[in-house]
Amino acid sequence: MDETKDFIDDGKIEALLAAAARPERQRTEEIIAKARELKGLTPAETAVLLMTEDGELIERIQAAAREIKQAIYGNRLVLFAPLYIANHCSNDCLYCGFRRSNGELTRVALTMDQIASEVGVLEREGHKRLLMLCGEHPNRSSLDYFVEAIETAYAVRTDKDGEIRRINVEIAPLDVDGFRRLKATKIGTYVLFQETYHHETYRRMHPSGPKADFAWRVTAMHRAQEGGIDDVGIGALFGLYDYRYEVLGLLCHALQLEQDCGVGPHTISIPRLQPALNAPAAVSPPHPVSDGEFKKLVAILRLAVPYTGIILTTRETPELRNDVFNLGVSQISAGSRTNPGGYKSDSSAQFRAAQFNLGDTRTPDEVIHDITLMGHIPSFCTACYRLGRTGQDFMELAKPGLIQKFCRTNAILTFKEYLLDYASPETRAAGDDLIARLVAETPSAKLRGTLTERLGRMEAGQRDLYV
Repeated sequence: MDETKDFIDDGKIEALLAAAARPERQRTEEIIAKARELKGLTPAETAVLLMTEDGELIERIQAAAREIKQAIYGNRLVLFAPLYIANHCSNDCLYCGFRRSNGELTRVALTMDQIASEVGVLEREGHKRLLMLCGEHPNRSSLDYFVEAIETAYAVRTDKDGEIRRINVEIAPLDVDGFRRLKATKIGTYVLFQETYHHETYRRMHPSGPKADFAWRVTAMHRAQEGGIDDVGIGALFGLYDYRYEVLGLLCHALQLEQDCGVGPHTISIPRLQPALNAPAAVSPPHPVSDGEFKKLVAILRLAVPYTGIILTTRETPELRNDVFNLGVSQISAGSRTNPGGYKSDSSAQFRAAQFNLGDTRTPDEVIHDITLMGHIPSFCTACYRLGRTGQDFMELAKPGLIQKFCRTNAILTFKEYLLDYASPETRAAGDDLIARLVAETPSAKLRGTLTERLGRMEAGQRDLYV
């Protein structure tokens, strides 16, 4: 794709929102009913839901989101941990603690030994999936450095069969050859946030550095697809501009990828601004998003793009995270640190090396215990990546809800692995109770037998079983 081709039309998005002002109740109800068919929504239909302020209708939007999430993803929540390896950056983004002009930030670029040590800590907590990321700097976080870091992380082995089975990555946009090289490292999903889809806001928030180029960034996913990476993840940083505009920007991006590449985004991330050292837009968000608005936008995204995974991070508090899990979230981080080296040596002073503050500081085991009691299945599954169920193949299963055929089973098996090797006694007791109920509730006698047999093999010592 032409990297100068900017397909985000501010005027069109603003016009859609203006046309949807004060929507009629019947029209809103019709759109909610359509969303329940699991076929997604158009930008114009999504705009109507975004402009809806009637409390009863918002509750119905959220009820539909719960139904759709259950139909496609069930009650599983995939867990991962972010691994920051460097915070040197050549950009000066006003919302980020890594910004170039932040003279108080402690700059760090981990050595390969330090990266291996960080990965070892995460493996001993039970993590199998990482999101690896760093600041944008031509020397301190080059592609050569990043590729070596990926290879280092994959090579780490700890006791109890500790290993990282899939690494997703979030790094600055590359050219097609760069993406081909990244693909060769056997990554999972390539993740990149546009941050804001509103051009003037983007210009103000990115006063200098390579990231100031809106078009180069918004076309990165097209180049990633051309480079062979068929699982891509997009996102917006909510609080920089009107959340309704940003939701439509995300939807327009998703539809453009489907039109041009034949496959939409594997995930959509929904971070909200959180305070960061010497980052003025993070301390005082230009367009703050309330908890109520946040719940609404999560639900609407689930209706608009039902097939796409929605990622919720530890930026949010435990209470809010619990509230929005059922509204469409399918992946969550747990036990996160946003400073390089933060897993091996954590302290409050290391805020001066972090990208932003955390809202949820629970340990992974505490998160897993709490979501287990809520009836969610903690999942560490990486089977789709390793069996080639990615890109269009994944979407053909996800769109009609058939992906659950694999995901529910694999979630149970990877959860059992965690319970056997890493869980606290309290979490293991709660988890074993949940798994027993899930097996009993499995409608297929054949599948119940498969689960029972494989769970027994895991009790006997086998690991990494999946379908």
